[in-house]
Amino acid sequence: MDVTEYVLSAGKAVLDMMEREWQPLNAVELEHQLDKAVEQILESDLASTLKRKKSPCIYEQLTQSQANAAPQMRTESGSAEAVESQPKRDSVDDAAVQHISELLQSSKAGTRMAGRARLSLSHTVLLSLTLLSERVSYRAVSDRFQLEKGNIHRIFFSFCERINRLEEKLIRWPVGSDAAERLVPFSGLLGKGEQENGKGVPRVLGVLGHTWIPIRLPVGKRVMERAKMKMETHPGSWLRLELVCDHRGQILHCRPGTGSEDGRGTSLRNRLAQQPDLTPSGSFLVARAGYPLTPQILTPYVNSCGRKEELFNQTLEEHLGTFDQTVAKLKARFQRLKYLDVGNFERARAVVLTACVLHNVFLNTGQEFEGPFETEEAPIPEREVAVDEEGILHRDGVAELLFKNVNSARI
Repeated sequence: MDVTEYVLSAGKAVLDMMEREWQPLNAVELEHQLDKAVEQILESDLASTLKRKKSPCIYEQLTQSQANAAPQMRTESGSAEAVESQPKRDSVDDAAVQHISELLQSSKAGTRMAGRARLSLSHTVLLSLTLLSERVSYRAVSDRFQLEKGNIHRIFFSFCERINRLEEKLIRWPVGSDAAERLVPFSGLLGKGEQENGKGVPRVLGVLGHTWIPIRLPVGKRVMERAKMKMETHPGSWLRLELVCDHRGQILHCRPGTGSEDGRGTSLRNRLAQQPDLTPSGSFLVARAGYPLTPQILTPYVNSCGRKEELFNQTLEEHLGTFDQTVAKLKARFQRLKYLDVGNFERARAVVLTACVLHNVFLNTGQEFEGPFETEEAPIPEREVAVDEEGILHRDGVAELLFKNVNSARI
């Protein structure tokens, strides 16, 4: 092979490689090939800057180099305008970014997508955590990372998809010894009469409940989704998040939906009934009125409450407070959940599920949320629904045992 043939062969190989690289891009994205090449250089500079100036706070990591200058934001026309400065706040440290990056790498969920703007995995995690933990626009994050707004959008939702693949690994229903370690007594007063009654102490495995996430949808989609959902209390621009958490706030079950897909806890109730081993002997979940009352899910009394029933309700409410705090901390850590500005419910589900998975990641690494948070107002008590006869007997038995122990303690 002479020199000319060699050069032609090498050139063809380079062209084939470039074609494979840019094949997934549409016509609009092809126009930004040069911009993306420049972005890779800027990202490299940003990486070296962050390595030289480490900080325990995401915001400080991103803005330390701009501390003495007002940040600028690119507009659609290419002009620049000042961005309103963000207040400094504690967020996620380097250990969290590193741990999440390692999770994605070990699970092979962090594979780069061909034809997309390239960021290192750690910076992809850092960028995405910024969007989740702060109520900032894509434009503001675009300025911080010196990336195009469209690329920020793609990188973030790609990150959410990868984290969603870890759901089964990080949001798991506990079984065996894992479940036994999560059990807590229904009341500290129970246990004194255990031998006398010949029964185990009633224990709580977790708390079942839900919260609402507001969503902004395009006008046309909003009307269509509302028609599908047929909801009375909440409009079609809300997503209902059903959760089960243990006494530590660890999420054991997560089901984001529109609210019309399933009755409250119906799927979970059926699953627990069909698989009794999911709730260890003598244990159960607790939930507010409006959820099904079954042997595996105990709810409060709502009618004609005497002293025994009131004592049971007060004790159950203490456990429900754990759920309220878990939801409050979830929304305080991931500020974007306070209002999701997305195009459809599928993406909204992906973002919410990402926050729930990462919530468990932080708890697993010992990073309890220590910032201020506000619990939501307790919902108005609802009537009992889907009452199970065995559930009534189980609740009455626990209430009777609790009442008996309280009375014996007073004597």
